Amino acid sequence: MMWGYDGGMGWAWFFGLLVIIGIALLIVLAVRLSAGPPVGPAAGPSAGPPAGPARENGTPGRSRARQILDERFAKGELTVEQYREQIRALGEGGE
Repeated sequence: MMWGYDGGMGWAWFFGLLVIIGIALLIVLAVRLSAGPPVGPAAGPSAGPPAGPARENGTPGRSRARQILDERFAKGELTVEQYREQIRALGEGGE
């Protein structure tokens, strides 16, 4: 006599469903990790170069000298007066 055996699978279907969901999640994770960084409007403002016309040295928007100047000002290496003086020296005005 088999006590407690009703011939059905009991909770086994639930564990089978969990295995299928787990495998699906692993596949999704593997695809997302192998795809690389996001590109396009969903990637956010930090994706890709800034918009603007290309300069003669190939950098979009601002010249490379202006980009370096902006970085130095953002790091606090330049005062406001020094920053404005350098912009005037570059002849780029205030963009």
